[in-house]
Amino acid sequence: MKRALVKFRNSGFRKFLTRHQKYAPIIFFIAGFIFDSLTLGRIDRLYDVIMLCLYMTLLTTVLYLYNVVDDGKWKNTKLGEYEEYLPLAIQFFFGGLSSAYVIYFSRSVSLSKTMSFFIILIVLFFANEYLKKRISNKYLQFSVYFFISFTFFVFMIPVFIKEMNTGIFIVSGAVSLVCTLILIVFIYIISPSTRLEVHLGKIIGLILSIYGVINLFYFLNLIPPVPLAMETGLVAHNIGIRNNKYVVSYETDEWYVFWRDYRHKFILQPDGTVYVFSSIFAPTDLEKSILHRWKWFDRNTGSWEIMDNIGYEITGGRDGGYRGYTFKNNVKPGRWQIEVITEEGLVLGIIDFEIIMNPDLQPKGMVQREF
Repeated sequence: MKRALVKFRNSGFRKFLTRHQKYAPIIFFIAGFIFDSLTLGRIDRLYDVIMLCLYMTLLTTVLYLYNVVDDGKWKNTKLGEYEEYLPLAIQFFFGGLSSAYVIYFSRSVSLSKTMSFFIILIVLFFANEYLKKRISNKYLQFSVYFFISFTFFVFMIPVFIKEMNTGIFIVSGAVSLVCTLILIVFIYIISPSTRLEVHLGKIIGLILSIYGVINLFYFLNLIPPVPLAMETGLVAHNIGIRNNKYVVSYETDEWYVFWRDYRHKFILQPDGTVYVFSSIFAPTDLEKSILHRWKWFDRNTGSWEIMDNIGYEITGGRDGGYRGYTFKNNVKPGRWQIEVITEEGLVLGIIDFEIIMNPDLQPKGMVQREF
């Protein structure tokens, strides 16, 4: 071990970091994101579970080490020689976990109702350089840690127990809250320097405030129902089953409309049927009821009218997502939204389109695709 440490001190890598210290955090951050993008796939995959748990464990450990380093605990030790790299390590694990969350959340085909929470993750993802400069601010440090921890447990507990609902979300948040407060109080008790910098009541109040805001987001349906994710959402003219695959016929949009697979202007014959197809990712063996909430925009009242709620069951484990569809005939022309929701009303995604009913028009850009 000693030989390895000496070798590292004299290595070209350390000299490179010293020479380009200003850009080192960005390099670590980009490297962490690229690594996550190439290696992370399914939240219930053993590799992903191990990596996220390892990241969270190492982040907690490094955070503890960093907060007691000013008390001289590591003076004249090998660890003390490398204390300058502790902020880099914290940033790396913050970046690794936040980028993993961004990757998992971005699997949802529509984030229109949960965009606010997703934006927080994006901001956290890109704010690492700022965090590096402010890492000594313990209030900011512990606040970001709690947010990261909360999201971690909200992902992992449903994966482990194969169940997700409002109660599980509350339990996951409570576990994160208790773990974070234990860590903060423990550091506060053993670290004189932390007691000088932090008012315990203030930091606990800040953590409780973040806890309250995240729960408010959840009950306002502003947080995606992780670890579920809608992978595909389409409005179609016909859906059939062939060789255990769904054959979906739908209109495609112009090539530059990259954010949506189907055409927003849905051309329908007066006696036609509208199909909505969705595939939902769910961790292995997790069972859940999913609803398609059909909503039509009433121009006279300027509001959305719920026309129907049609549900089906999903069982997790399939790489391409659990597939299902609903359909309606005798529909009205105009704007439609199909909310893909859980039985608790949490939004997985929204499939929006406009029905144009004209016997003289034919569907455009029709394709047939298997799922």
